[in-house]
Amino acid sequence: MSRLQATVPTRRGDVLRFVLYSAVGIFMFFVPITLGGLSTIPLDHIVTWLRNNLTEVVPFYALALIVAGTVVPFVTGRWRASPVKMAFALLNVLGLVVGFAMVFHVGPDWLMAKDMGPFLFNSLVIPVGLIVPIGAVFLALLIGYGLMEFIGVFLQPVMRPVWRTPGRSAIDAVASFVGSYSLGLLLTDRVYREGRYTSREAAIIATGFSTVSASFMVIVAKALDLMDHWLLYFWLALVVTFAVTAITVRIPPLSRMPDEPYPGVEHQPETLVTGHRFHHAWSDAREALHAAPGLGRNIWENLRDGLRMATSILPSILSTGLLGLVIARYTPIFDWIGYIFVPFAWVVGLPEPLLAGKASATGIAEMFLPAAQVAGQDSLTLRLVIAIVCVSAIIFFSALVPSILATEIPVTIRSLVVIWFERVALTILIATPLVKLLT
Repeated sequence: MSRLQATVPTRRGDVLRFVLYSAVGIFMFFVPITLGGLSTIPLDHIVTWLRNNLTEVVPFYALALIVAGTVVPFVTGRWRASPVKMAFALLNVLGLVVGFAMVFHVGPDWLMAKDMGPFLFNSLVIPVGLIVPIGAVFLALLIGYGLMEFIGVFLQPVMRPVWRTPGRSAIDAVASFVGSYSLGLLLTDRVYREGRYTSREAAIIATGFSTVSASFMVIVAKALDLMDHWLLYFWLALVVTFAVTAITVRIPPLSRMPDEPYPGVEHQPETLVTGHRFHHAWSDAREALHAAPGLGRNIWENLRDGLRMATSILPSILSTGLLGLVIARYTPIFDWIGYIFVPFAWVVGLPEPLLAGKASATGIAEMFLPAAQVAGQDSLTLRLVIAIVCVSAIIFFSALVPSILATEIPVTIRSLVVIWFERVALTILIATPLVKLLT
């Protein structure tokens, strides 16, 4: 019997559930709307509304998540699982101290400086603490009722040859780029633990597509006086990011990662489709619909996962992120690391190669730091390329690294650092000629 003949029969309400749930998920993540003069996705509007209307409550909510994230590893004993988990558990204690300092406005002047503790708490901790759990609720609609499977069949000819990931990962990639790295990682981790990604595929998506949100790109563009070139910046960042990923998947360490499913879970690979794509797509979507839990249970499971991830991320943002900012401000370490990138900037004729190298190096601590280093420079080419580096580098210790380590995706810190270096070097080499050509 052929696959089309053996497909799951359509039940009453299948089309309605698929269309309704998928439409709500797409709307929340991918359809910018303008409210109060701000154009962004509805999910971001919800977070903004909460921040603006619950200003007295939100900091304490974030602090509660930080307390939970610090205490739970010691209560459960997970802090003993590995040297890395032990180190981050101890760093979480520092994050907890910083969290109390930020909420109660008590601390030394250097910590309370606008671009130190308050920057981490207000620009990273609070947005991530809100968007991850809330986004997880709508994530249930986006990935749980057949949309990933449906879209995946059509995009198999693109995703697998170019990025070596399943067609279904296209939804993941777009959600990561347009929405938020934290939501993208939550989605990736969930699909990996369900057996629909292998460890290598999950690592590729986590380190290749999980950029900062489009709304945060606006902050970078404003800091570098690039809003007059916003569309050029956005599309160049997207093209360069995905082009760099297409290269990094073919070189170590990603190319050498084991292509295995999550331990103890049966792998659910995509069936390669060569014809009748719509029929195959709808068949896969129906199967996902029938296997999905009820809406209430699905939302609860995603909300629980979102809260768990938020508690794991927030203390690390305040500890690891603060250490990175301190190193960048008070030591020459990033100046030294920056020399590694000078040859790449020089060979493509990027203006101020020494400054470009140092700025690029600071991105491993916090993605916004490169922009701060070149703000006010006259060269449009330099500002645009560094703005793209902020996005395309992807790996940074203030938030992305703790977010990945909070998942089950088996990628080491050493591998993350190597991937970061590869991505920054490739971004400079690819972005600079494109910027010169288009400006």
